[in-house]
Amino acid sequence: MNNILLTGFMGTGKSSVGRALADALGLDFVDTDELIIERHGSIEAIFHTLGEQAFRSMERTIAVELSDRRNVVVSTGGRFMLDDHNIDLLVSEYDVIALVADATTIAKRVLADGVAMRPLLADAADPVARIDELLAERRHGYERFTAVDTVGRSIAEIVADLATRYVR
Repeated sequence: MNNILLTGFMGTGKSSVGRALADALGLDFVDTDELIIERHGSIEAIFHTLGEQAFRSMERTIAVELSDRRNVVVSTGGRFMLDDHNIDLLVSEYDVIALVADATTIAKRVLADGVAMRPLLADAADPVARIDELLAERRHGYERFTAVDTVGRSIAEIVADLATRYVR
């Protein structure tokens, strides 16, 4: 497989690992959230002004574009590969890896950016509890894909693990 797609919950390392993995394998790198930001503005503004459904529609448009790409590592938003439309388009074209971490680890990672940067946590009185709740809701969707735990591992360690799967 010449295409790799990283999915998983926010804060599991998809963008950081994706960039480094693409470099290690000599592949192009695409971050779906970055594409949306380039085309439509900040994710926070999209959620605030247009709503989550508009954002999910933007993700579906990008999935169509990605279905024709080759030799690429893609990092997705946390719900991107929970959408049946996106799965149908991409699962046969990409080796899909779900990066995983526990709620406490995720909270430490994402809260360093500030809650305002994460629309799904913006109104949460207890961000760790909210993350745990969202993880439970999404667990079945992520379990469809090969899981790679990112807890207690550096980006370099995760990339080394993943790269060995793709070196020919």
